Amino acid sequence: MTNAEKLEQLRERRAKAELGGGIDAIEKQHKAGKKTARERLDILLDDNSFVEMDVFVESSSMDFGMQNKKVPGDGVVTGYGTIDGRPVYVAAQDFTVIGGTLGEAHAKKIVKVQDMAIKMGTPFISINDSGGARIHEGINALSGYGDIFLRNTLASGVIPQISLIMGPCAGGACYSPAITDFIFMVENQGQMYITGNQVIKAVTGEDVSLEELGGASVHNSVSGVAHFKFPTEEECIKNVRKLIGFLPDNNLSGVPICKTNDDLNRLSYDLIDLIPDEANKPYDMLDVITRVVDGGEILTTTIMSIVFRCSARI
Repeated sequence: MTNAEKLEQLRERRAKAELGGGIDAIEKQHKAGKKTARERLDILLDDNSFVEMDVFVESSSMDFGMQNKKVPGDGVVTGYGTIDGRPVYVAAQDFTVIGGTLGEAHAKKIVKVQDMAIKMGTPFISINDSGGARIHEGINALSGYGDIFLRNTLASGVIPQISLIMGPCAGGACYSPAITDFIFMVENQGQMYITGNQVIKAVTGEDVSLEELGGASVHNSVSGVAHFKFPTEEECIKNVRKLIGFLPDNNLSGVPICKTNDDLNRLSYDLIDLIPDEANKPYDMLDVITRVVDGGEILTTTIMSIVFRCSARI
């Protein structure tokens, strides 16, 4: 085989890998109003910055018909790229491949980029869209979750960890996001729950929809597990890019520097009128904060905590 033939074979293999679960599965994903893993990464990362890793990794399982379900990449796209020129490591689950379920090889790919993010001191971003553990692989799939959780705890307080909930995250799939620093959810699409509504009905007799059980509104306003919710995937991903601009790369790096036109000695006289004299009279804290921070720029969460832009005047 000539070098040209080898390169052509490589291109064909890569094209197959980029199709994930196939054209029909991609069309089904689009009809559900969802983007594919690679389409999401295209929005998240700077143009032409993504470097994919372990493109051709496949499951080694041969049980329960898995020998006929092998797909290059094993249902998750991993690698690194940049956001506004700053490096980040990413893992995006592909729901078109066996429902985005996590098997042994799938988990090893995620763990690899987690380790690299910790080593390099860069943010780690996980795009979650998964049916949970791949039951075909049994204990090996569950062990994979344990490896991911371990990295989550090792990275806690060291690098920013950001999770995007873009679809169902059932069982083990919701534990990892819950212990990351920031969770973004898409309304009426992203869901996090330990077990499904059918199991709850069988055990408790209670009828509850998946959205009521673990939708964006529940986790942003009741449980407090999630921090942001947006009506579309595009808005959700673009606000992740915005959040990265507020955060340092790691716990040892300096805060981001941004330009501001604010006068160094500016005064906000209307603060006197914004805060009422009566201690029991309410007022909007956002009105106060926007007058204090540089350029009035803040990123608010739905549970009323606030991320300030860490900026230095230049």
